[in-house]
Amino acid sequence: MSHRPLPPLNALRAFEAAARLQSVSQAAVELHVTHGAISRHVRTLEEDLGRPLFVREGRGLALTADGMRLRDAASDAFTQLQQAYAQLRRDNAPAALVLGCPGSLLARWVIPRLERLGSELPSVKLHLSAQEGGFDTRLGGVDAALLLGNAPWPSEWQVHTLVAERIGPVLSPRHADIERLRQAPAAALLDEPLLHTASRPQAWPHWFAAQRLDARQLQPGTGFDHLTYLLEAAAAGLGVAIAPEELVSTDIASGRLLAPWGFVETGGEWALCALRGNTDARIPALADWLRDELNGS
Repeated sequence: MSHRPLPPLNALRAFEAAARLQSVSQAAVELHVTHGAISRHVRTLEEDLGRPLFVREGRGLALTADGMRLRDAASDAFTQLQQAYAQLRRDNAPAALVLGCPGSLLARWVIPRLERLGSELPSVKLHLSAQEGGFDTRLGGVDAALLLGNAPWPSEWQVHTLVAERIGPVLSPRHADIERLRQAPAAALLDEPLLHTASRPQAWPHWFAAQRLDARQLQPGTGFDHLTYLLEAAAAGLGVAIAPEELVSTDIASGRLLAPWGFVETGGEWALCALRGNTDARIPALADWLRDELNGS
């Protein structure tokens, strides 16, 4: 079966743009060609068809009935081509890497850095999954997990150690007793009701032990399920909280929170964890990026 050759694709593209925009000049701008190039392409089609596609109407152009038919057909064809090509590109793209992490890490550290990650590591597309209550040893539902914790990790995991964890007390400059506390030694905190989270009950005892103070004397204050709520309470001046340094560095830099007593290592670490045998090259690449970012926090 023989087919009459189609006119040049560039001619159809030029006509479709001029017809859709109702302007040769605007079509030229959209396609990054000259006004004359659009006019020549349209004239090529009209000569091949033996009939006009546009007519003069005042100072502009109007489509003829044949022009409308060709506009509709060309528009539909280009739309289908664009959709099919976009789908093929999506089909060929690797699935997003599913990264799980506690909600506080996601909100306070990961999300503020997503734009930089996308710019510096464009090959790694992430799907972020907030996980509360820990991960099972199979890391169900995620490709990798960004965690704060202590070794030993599950033997089923390949662990990329990033940096040592450092924690310290923080409080708001609006705290009712800020002038006394910001000059006070660490021992003064034993007499303060201390904000804490159920997820990290050993945070305060670890910090007091590093100060060579008896943590049995500490005064538990209001407890929170999540670190994010804990830090918002501290920022509101409701008490002294404790948190990993990296999760409060932005608030400290802005003056929203103060850290008069500094930070100490807990023996824990930031780690990117995946199942052993996972050969996805994006995971070690992400680990390298996270390590550099944490060292610069």
